[in-house]
Amino acid sequence: MQRMKTMASPLPQDPKQLQDIILQLQATLAQQDTVIATLRHQLAVLKRARFGRSSEHIDKQIHQLELQLEELEMQTAVIPKLTDQAPEEKAVPRRRVSLPAALPREEKRVEAPCQCPACEGQLTHMGDDVSEMLDVVPASYRVIRIVRPKFSCQHCDTLVQGQAPERVIKKGLASAALLTQVIVDKYLDHQPLYRQAERMGREGIDIERSTLADWVGQTGALLTPLADALGRHVKAAQHVHADDTTAPTLSPGKGRTQTGRYWTYVRDGRPWGDTTPPAVWLQYSEDRKSIHPTAHLKGYRGSLQADAYAGYNELYKQQVTPHGCWAHVRRKFYDITQTGPSPIADEAIATIQSLYAIEKQARGQPPDERQQLRSTQAKPILERFHTWLQATLRTLSKGSPISKAIHYALKQWDALVAYVNNGYAELDNNSAERSLRPIALGRKNYLFAGSVAGGERAAVMYSLLGTAKLNGINPNDYLTAVLKRIGNHPINRIDELLPWNIDLTPQPDDAI
Repeated sequence: MQRMKTMASPLPQDPKQLQDIILQLQATLAQQDTVIATLRHQLAVLKRARFGRSSEHIDKQIHQLELQLEELEMQTAVIPKLTDQAPEEKAVPRRRVSLPAALPREEKRVEAPCQCPACEGQLTHMGDDVSEMLDVVPASYRVIRIVRPKFSCQHCDTLVQGQAPERVIKKGLASAALLTQVIVDKYLDHQPLYRQAERMGREGIDIERSTLADWVGQTGALLTPLADALGRHVKAAQHVHADDTTAPTLSPGKGRTQTGRYWTYVRDGRPWGDTTPPAVWLQYSEDRKSIHPTAHLKGYRGSLQADAYAGYNELYKQQVTPHGCWAHVRRKFYDITQTGPSPIADEAIATIQSLYAIEKQARGQPPDERQQLRSTQAKPILERFHTWLQATLRTLSKGSPISKAIHYALKQWDALVAYVNNGYAELDNNSAERSLRPIALGRKNYLFAGSVAGGERAAVMYSLLGTAKLNGINPNDYLTAVLKRIGNHPINRIDELLPWNIDLTPQPDDAI
């Protein structure tokens, strides 16, 4: 069975090229070590200052520095480790974790054969090899004791022992369930790793934040091929919803943020009775240039429901049909009503609501029936509304809020009415907006991506967890099952681990 690969390309055979790669990696690691050391120093100074005086500003600085350290440590976890180092260059071993004796233990015995496989002689029990790994069950921690009895053959001195079960992270202390908890807490519940480490410390478990960062970094690398499979699934749809949102990204060592973007692409055919599983696929970029959605949806041929952002225009030149969002139009009129009475805005909102009433009838119907219903009921309303908008605009002063709202609708008119002739399209783009809510909630908690790699890693996590939720699957159960299998799963069968394909019941070959 082919083990999951995470390297982008094979190493060169030329010794000089290999030497250059090693030197580059050493320089990268040295640079990151320097930044980490600087951040830790800054963090220590701020913590001392906080205990000297109460300051919300200092607390926020501490929070940001903690997040920067998390991202650097996660990034370091996926940099290839250098081997064959000289004795004097050996890395300082990480502090060995001693698991509290008070934690409950569950023993998992790995039995060996009853007879010697070499000569079929009687085996004599020599003792046990015992190792431990930290596991978690809801609301409590436990330690799984992996006991592997050792036997020796008295006839030929052959040593026999059951094979140690696979771990998600090689020689890692965390079980699949614990890794899932760390990831879900960070990306869905918006709990940064240093807070998780503090919570574990209250249970007497002394796990450093850097260790948690290492777990998340390695897990993100394992899950990336699965997120790529989600992207292929989304782009195979007839109709896709797209949107984007800001992603504040910390610049390590500088203490400031830049504005990146999360792009979301959603496939959801349930409104027209399609049984194909829905999915959400997110991508991260450092800016909002049009090259990003063009690259993300390269090769896609279908219809795209999005807002009026001009960055999608290149896609519309490549056999992609644009569809607008009536929720955006309605929102512009609604905002006007919140500042005072506006009969024109009220009338526009009432007309848009009548379109939504028709969509309630269309929901769940096959595409051809949806198209027919819209042609007979929605099309006449839209024609009258278009005429009314044009006539009303001529009576308004240029630059007024209501004229801007009407101008927006008229400018996007072709994309807004395209849904009438497409039974796969929706009236609005709410499917995409819903997929971005976890990120919006994270922003409210002052959470940032600590680097470009951190943004890309977050996009992977949001894609998998969001797709599980779309399919009515508990994200914790799904991610735990995936982590138990993905390490040894054939890369050419990665689709078997998608939420709608995976069997969540424990399997004999599952890692712990």
